[in-house]
Amino acid sequence: MIDLRWLRENPEAAKASQRAREADEGLVDRIITLDESRRTALSSFEQARAEQKEVSRSVGKASPEERPAVLARAKALADHVKELEASANEAAAELDGVQLELENIVIDGVPAGGAESFEVLKHVGGVRNFAAEGFTPLDHLDLGERLRAIDVKRGAKVSGARFYYMTGVGARLELALLMCAMDQAVSHGFVPMMTPTLVGPATMGGTGFLGDHAAEVYHLEEDDLYLTGTSEVALAGYHADEIIDVSAPLRYAGWSTCYRREAGSHGRDTRGIIRVHQFNKVEMFAYVSQEESEAGHERLLAWEEEMLAKVELPYRVIDVAAGDLGSSAARKFDCEAWLPTQERWMEVTSTSNCTTFQARRLGIRERIEGGTRPVATLNGTLATTRWIVAMLENHQQADGSVRVPEALRPYMGGLEVLEPVA
Repeated sequence: MIDLRWLRENPEAAKASQRAREADEGLVDRIITLDESRRTALSSFEQARAEQKEVSRSVGKASPEERPAVLARAKALADHVKELEASANEAAAELDGVQLELENIVIDGVPAGGAESFEVLKHVGGVRNFAAEGFTPLDHLDLGERLRAIDVKRGAKVSGARFYYMTGVGARLELALLMCAMDQAVSHGFVPMMTPTLVGPATMGGTGFLGDHAAEVYHLEEDDLYLTGTSEVALAGYHADEIIDVSAPLRYAGWSTCYRREAGSHGRDTRGIIRVHQFNKVEMFAYVSQEESEAGHERLLAWEEEMLAKVELPYRVIDVAAGDLGSSAARKFDCEAWLPTQERWMEVTSTSNCTTFQARRLGIRERIEGGTRPVATLNGTLATTRWIVAMLENHQQADGSVRVPEALRPYMGGLEVLEPVA
């Protein structure tokens, strides 16, 4: 949610943000017009209520002859005040509905345009030349089945398409990855959290996941609860309606199972475990002051890169284009690992600076001189099931075995190589 005072004072900046997102800049004018109507209606209501109170106080002072007229005037004013209050509430509700359509204001420097307009910031690590090594790489599912690490057939039998089992060394590898990520987070001052995966509409909507992302969300209608697609949602709601101290950033690392409907993605990455309905993730989340948000965002990206170095993946970092940010983010950096069998880059981490957008919706503030103000929120992926796709493909060997990255070996009892099962 955008501060209305800021919007009134900076309409052109808001319109420029909408243009960068390839969104409707006329929405800004509609919000400002509705805000003016709301303030006019509220002013009329408050003036009439003040007059009503004054007339009501005069009833006791009126003479017997004057009292009937004064009482009639008081009653008429009371009825009028109710009408004006209803009009003010209606104007406020209309404004609230339209205001929620406005996405966060993008930060200067974010590439304008749609999903393909991102900018590559850097490449890290070399891409293997499998032809020079003398063999054709297998994809992650072939490897996973030979290792008896991934079972999508029985996943589909039990739950339907895009479900799977991680089995044997696959389950161990996933746990090793997530534990390594959690240990790294704790070493950098994050508080580990096991979060709820069902949240109410206020929390889901407050984080911005019931706008463009609504089709991705599983909704339990009977309970009016939502299955979260990231622990970001539960971590954002953790301090809802609170005044918190962010003189030092509050950092949480959430471990959760995540659920996504993957609506509209039919035919895309349906093989294996790239795009699935359920997966596990360790997510970084930070509450910071408004002034700290951009520097804090860069730190989350650095910690993501630190984790990618531990699993020894070649990757690139992109500055996501404004039209692909989603409603809450003002800037987003993605890290994309190389996928050898598809010869493309695949997103493995995403970190967003949501500035005050989520905190304003959720009522999360800090004390400042003269009052309070919204804090800023940051989030970033530290490890997720999808990483195993890139790890299996990039670390495979000619005999179908897979090398375990050194950083993960202590979490797997010292195991160095995952061997195919006959």
